[in-house]
Order: sequence, then C-alpha cells, then structure tokens
Amino acid sequence: MDAATVATFLAAGGASLFMAWAIGAGSSGSTPFAPAVGANAISVMRAGFFVGILGLLGATLQGANVTEAVGRDLVVGTTLSPIAAIVALSIAAGLVALGVFAGYPVATAFTVTGAVVGAGLAMGGAPAWPKYYEIIGVWTLTPFVGGGIAYGTAKLLRHGSVPEAVATPALAGLVGAILANVEFVLLGPSDVAESVAGTVASGGLGRIIVTAAVAVAVAAIMAADVRTDVAAGQRHFLLVLGGLVAFSAGGSQVGLALGPLLPLFDTVDVAIPLIALLFGGGLGLLAGSWTAAPRMIKAIAQDYSSLGPRRSIAALIPSFVIAQAAILLGVPISFNEIIVSAVIGAGAAAGSGGISRGKIGYTVLAWVGSLVGAGVLSFGLYTALNAIL
Repeated sequence: MDAATVATFLAAGGASLFMAWAIGAGSSGSTPFAPAVGANAISVMRAGFFVGILGLLGATLQGANVTEAVGRDLVVGTTLSPIAAIVALSIAAGLVALGVFAGYPVATAFTVTGAVVGAGLAMGGAPAWPKYYEIIGVWTLTPFVGGGIAYGTAKLLRHGSVPEAVATPALAGLVGAILANVEFVLLGPSDVAESVAGTVASGGLGRIIVTAAVAVAVAAIMAADVRTDVAAGQRHFLLVLGGLVAFSAGGSQVGLALGPLLPLFDTVDVAIPLIALLFGGGLGLLAGSWTAAPRMIKAIAQDYSSLGPRRSIAALIPSFVIAQAAILLGVPISFNEIIVSAVIGAGAAAGSGGISRGKIGYTVLAWVGSLVGAGVLSFGLYTALNAIL
C-alpha cells in the first residue's frame, strides 16, 4: 500500500477506536450493570471493571452479525469510501462522547445508523428501505416489549401468592434455556456461529432436550442458592444477569464501531480475519468501560428509577432477551433504549418507582436528535469535504 492509503487506514482505524471507546464509556459500558448498582449488589467501579472484560468477550464471540449489517446493509448502490467512513465514525463518536460527559445516555445505534446513512446518501447511495423497516420495527417495539416484560416480571416477583423460592429459580431456568440457544462463533464451523444446544444435539427434538436439561440444571442451582439465603440468592442471580447483558452488549455494540470499516478492506489486498477486527474493537470497548463508564452507570442506576433486587432482575431479563434477538437478526440496537425502558417498566410495577419523568423526556429527545442530527451532520460534512478535495 502507498503512503496515502496507509494514512487513510490509520485515520479510519483511529476514528473506529474512538467510536469503540465512546460506546464502552456510554452504552455497552454503563447500562448492563446499572440495575445491579442501583440495587446495591455491586459497586460502581467494580461494575465498570467487569463490564469491560465481558464486553470484550461478547464483541469477539458475537459481534459479526451486527458488524456486517452496519458495514454493508444500510445503504444500497454504493459502499462507504474511506473519507465517508471517517466522517461517519467521527461524528457518531463525538455525539456519543458528548452524551457521556453531559450525563445523558445518547443512543449509539441511532447515532451510528444516522451517521452511516447520511454519509452513504451523500455519496449517491440509495436508501435500504427493507433494512430500515426492520430496524425501525425493532427500535419501536423495544420500549413496549422490554418495559412490558419487566413490568410483568416485577409484578410476579412482588406478588405474595408466588413464593420467591419458586419464582426466582423459575426465572433462572428460563434464562438458562435462552442461554443454551445463544449462538457463539467458536462453537460453529468457520465463519458460522452455533449454540450449545445445536452443538450437543442435532435435530429439533435433540435441541429441545438439551435446552430443557440446561434450564432444569440452572433452576436447581438457583433453588439451592435461594433456600440457603433468599437475599443472597437474588443478588447472585442479579450479578449473573448483569454479566450476561454486558456480554450481549459487547456483541451488539462493537458492530457500530467496526461496521463502517468493512468496505475499506474491499478496496485493498489486505485480508484481516473478522474475529481479529472484533477483538480489536472489543479492546476499544474495554478501554471506554474502564476509563469513563462509571459516570453513566451512576446516571442510569440512580436517576431513572429506584430499583431493589427484584425489580433489577425484572429489568435485566428482557434486556438480555432483546439484545440476543437483535444480534441474531443483525440489527443495530441501542442498549440505552433497552435498559432504560426495562428499568422504567420494572420501576412502574411499584407505582411511580421513583421514575424521573423529566429525565425520561430529555432522553427520548436525545435519542431522536442523535439519529437526525448525526445523519444531517454526516451528509453535510461529507458533501463539504468532497467539494473541497
């Protein structure tokens, strides 16, 4: 490669790492353990430490689908040029970083999607309407599905007729069943992800048997823990859920930082394995989580709703489910939207739940503004740079 190409790749790589850092500091780093912190199950600094490591693992093992979608599926008829990728990543990262320092969770998926689409349209590409319909459908349903499931789960855990020694293990078994069917890149053949159930058994009946076995085993472990000490058992379950959500956040969010880079590698004879790129992006997430996530962890844990252990569990279960569904579909999704809506639903199960309506309103405006603003800024900046260069 000549010097100009190397310089372009370095600039694009730097913008991607900045985006990964901003995501680690904001969306993937702050949201997964926020309910656990709000329930006093783990400290803010310890949560930031673990979320960074788990996010790195999730990015490496589950980040391929969303990375491909962001890099190749948002605009048709063209691929992002190096300049367009740098513009999209820089604008998106700047807006996310601004939200981190201002204390408001800017939706990273909204921001990156808007920036990539804006740059792609400025290059003369056409809108990818089928993908937009899929993305908008997921984004629209997330608050209602996540908030609704969290509300119902919190009501179940609070209901006097359902003993906690029964409800908590049952929910743990449900999470175990889902986990048995989560796909990991290392379990399948080259470039293909596979689940534990799919690896152990073949055919629908075999997968069902493995899934049931995992669910029963997890429920039994949780039941034994709860029988020893209900409060400690709930705290352990809450921390495991936070870890699963942190892992899912890495798998979902790393694609927002790496996706715009993929078209660059189509223009040169440089073959870098996708898993190596995912690992590099995961390191960026880890850096953001370790250096700047505690500020946003505090904002989500304390400012949106006052949650105890039961309502925190209720908030994290739908968050895990929705995140894994989005990864499977290859849809970029905002973890801030997932967690905030689930936290609000769980908090509403106890009446007002300490919900700050003003904070919620500002957050929704920030989400919409980040999508539109990133698109407009990216379109305008690329157009200006293209005219000058």
